[in-house]
Amino acid sequence: MSDPRLASKCFRLLAMAIVAAIASSAKAEDKPSSTEPQQPNIVFLLADDMRWDAMGCAGNPIIKTPNLDALAANGVRFKNAFVTTSICAASRASLLTGLYERTHRYTFGTKPIAHEHIAISYPQLLRKAGFRTGFVGKFGVGVPPGATKEMFDSFTPLDRTPYWKKQADGTEKHLTDIEGEKAIDFIRAAKPGQTFCLSVSFNAPHAEDDDAKQYFWQKDVDQLYRDVKFPLPKTMSDAFFEKQPEFLRKTESRVRFNWRFDEPKKYQEMVAGYYRMISGVDLAIGRIVKAIEESKIAANTVIVFASDNGYFLGERGFADKWYIYEPSIRVPLLVYDPRMGKDMRGRVVERMALNVDISPTLLDLAGIPIPGTVQGRSLVPLVKGEPPANWRKDFFYEHLFERNNIPKSEGVRTERFAYVRWFEQTPVIEELYDHVADFEEVNNLIANPTFAEVRDKLRKRTTELRDQYGGPYRPNLAEKKK
Repeated sequence: MSDPRLASKCFRLLAMAIVAAIASSAKAEDKPSSTEPQQPNIVFLLADDMRWDAMGCAGNPIIKTPNLDALAANGVRFKNAFVTTSICAASRASLLTGLYERTHRYTFGTKPIAHEHIAISYPQLLRKAGFRTGFVGKFGVGVPPGATKEMFDSFTPLDRTPYWKKQADGTEKHLTDIEGEKAIDFIRAAKPGQTFCLSVSFNAPHAEDDDAKQYFWQKDVDQLYRDVKFPLPKTMSDAFFEKQPEFLRKTESRVRFNWRFDEPKKYQEMVAGYYRMISGVDLAIGRIVKAIEESKIAANTVIVFASDNGYFLGERGFADKWYIYEPSIRVPLLVYDPRMGKDMRGRVVERMALNVDISPTLLDLAGIPIPGTVQGRSLVPLVKGEPPANWRKDFFYEHLFERNNIPKSEGVRTERFAYVRWFEQTPVIEELYDHVADFEEVNNLIANPTFAEVRDKLRKRTTELRDQYGGPYRPNLAEKKK
């Protein structure tokens, strides 16, 4: 199919059919029937490296995500959703446990997540409560031997490299489609009356780091974005890059920028590939939703969608994630609950939501008590339109990966400011940004006397939260194999 317009039309028709299923379910099934179980089925969908603004419903005028847009239109979208650590390993551990990295102490190169933290993970608690639990896709964390059997009745880990997988008949199939099919198999295997929680963790749109092409997508989306010129970020300039501290200019973020974005033509090709992978995830999600509808469980199945971290598309002269800047920490978050009334659908929640909130939210949706050691908070009151009076106004950010060219950091993100200190630099380097007045975070206010009081307050707050969650950084490195 060589005509981009025809391919785009076919994509829209396929997506529209799936969107119609979501809309008809939401319209016809405002309330589950009295014969259905009170506890809902839960499907938790997770993308890898997907930015908060990479959805049509988030205001992106280019990307095609009709199935995610339909979930948002019939559910709730969190406008200010963030991760507390922007790297997949640590963030996924936080998603599982509801704990900050400083507490669960897991990232690349560390010891596995401790038994005590696995014990409060949402899949283990749901399984103990009688839910049939399943996992498909990128697991991405280290756990003690036997832990996955304690958490999941069905565990199907799938990893990229390569994205195109050779099948038994000699053909190749894209990993996103395989993940979608495995998820559908789990849903269709559900026995009547057996409540389940399925976690689907897509590998896409994560780049294939060791391949010059970087982004690989399904044939269904191959012709999308071929006639698009993507706008360059305001901070993707040599002049801005050179103004940053020297240690940041020499980080892995700049190395990967040169893999993907250092030439105009390459930039356009790479962003198009990234967008195609997201549209491919959207199609897979649409098929999962359709399978839920066909299984006659749509009226009692809650769907939550998020990403493990944000992503730089050239901002600040960077690629990938890791740092406290907005493109790196802000993520998409949707909650679709078919049991909510029509007047509650399509809302956009302004309050801050975090990756550590996912686990307590899933437990709350299931009616399971949230352990007192969990550090996140259930988002269910916000979904219901009943925000607590004492909802958070800031959160602690940290990045503790032990790697020379990815510097460690800690700080606080408030409703207006972002403060970060690079605590292993000598002397310690600090930054302060007013992301309300300066969303691109161009002007570092750390030495501005007008903001001295804010700076001092956030310094103190960072230390306070750091100590609350575990204290000054202590290595938790795994033992090297002999």
